[in-house]
Parts: sequence; structure tokens; C-alpha cells
Amino acid sequence: MKALLEKIKPYYDRKFIFVGDYIDRGPGSKQVVDYLLDFKEKVDCVFLRGNHEQMLLDAFHNHKKEMWLMNGGRTTIASYGSEGEEVKLPDSHKEFYENTRLYYDTEDYFFVHAGLSPAKTIAASIEDENEVQEFLWERSHLNAFETPWEKTVVFGHTPSSKPIQKENMIGIDTGCVFDRMGYGQLTAVKLPEEEFIQQTAID
Repeated sequence: MKALLEKIKPYYDRKFIFVGDYIDRGPGSKQVVDYLLDFKEKVDCVFLRGNHEQMLLDAFHNHKKEMWLMNGGRTTIASYGSEGEEVKLPDSHKEFYENTRLYYDTEDYFFVHAGLSPAKTIAASIEDENEVQEFLWERSHLNAFETPWEKTVVFGHTPSSKPIQKENMIGIDTGCVFDRMGYGQLTAVKLPEEEFIQQTAID
């Protein structure tokens, strides 16, 4: 992540929208959040919630640990220097996770972690509380021939060997955490240029 952000300098004229899943995929979850908290002091940032942050929050608030632990939660716990299934988060980190947004809407783009229904407008999805929760998990749009979306939706969540570019759709999850043919890249996109910047996984 640090190496990718170095490639995007200078930062001063850009807003950075991070699309979630900061944790669970590798040994440095705590360090990622530490870095992002420092980064936002210098750069205009928006942090979206991914399904992994939601699983962490469910573990803390709703005592639903099983799902999180099965999906990388143990590596996150270890990154905080804890053992077993219990972790004490620093207040700043707890606040970070709780303050992540489910979407970020601009005049030309709609940013979300996973996606949204290909059968509804963006406006209709935002008005439906159940649909908004699906922003963390949605994948059905990937197979849609067309959508009624009013603007381009930018998302992560579903790994692809290269960025997804379709009408009103940009996907930037290129499977940085997967050591398989075609994956292993962390990807950012500059907008409105639609210029993709990539960093191969270093570790």
C-alpha cells in the first residue's frame, strides 16, 4: 500500500477514496490502519467499509465472531499483539472502523466496497436500507449486460486479473493478496482520467 501511494504523488490536489477491506488479509492489519490514520492527517481521505470491517464490527458489537475468525480475523487479532480470539483495539482504531462509510456519492461517481443491484437505480438502492447493507457483499452486477445506474460505480471486493471497465462500472480489486497467476496487484484509479496505477505485492 505504501509503495502504491508513493506512485500517486503528489497528493495535494486529490481526494483519496479507499474502498475497504483494510484488514484480515496478511499480517499487517494494525499497521495498515496506523498508516491510514497518519495519512488522513495530511491528505483528504474517505474510508469506505468493506465486508471484513463489517465482520469485525459484528464480532465486537453483536458477538458474531465465528464468521470473522473464519475469514482472516485471527491474523488481524495477531497483528494487535493478541492471542486467541480476544483483541483490545486502540480507541483510534475502534473509531476508524466505526466511522467507515457504506458509500460515497459524488456528481460523477458512486464509490462502494462491493457493488449494488444491477436492477435498480443508485437513488433507489440508497433509499432501501437492505440494499445499502448489500453494498458490502454485492456481486450480481458483474454479470449484468446493462444497469440503470445514473453514474459510474467504482468498487472493489471481487478480485479480477485486471481492472474491470464496463459502461458505468469500474472495478479495482486485482487480488493483491492472492499468489496466483494474474493476481497479486494492488490497484488505484485516477479519476476522471481513468488512469490505473498498480503495485505488485512485495511480500
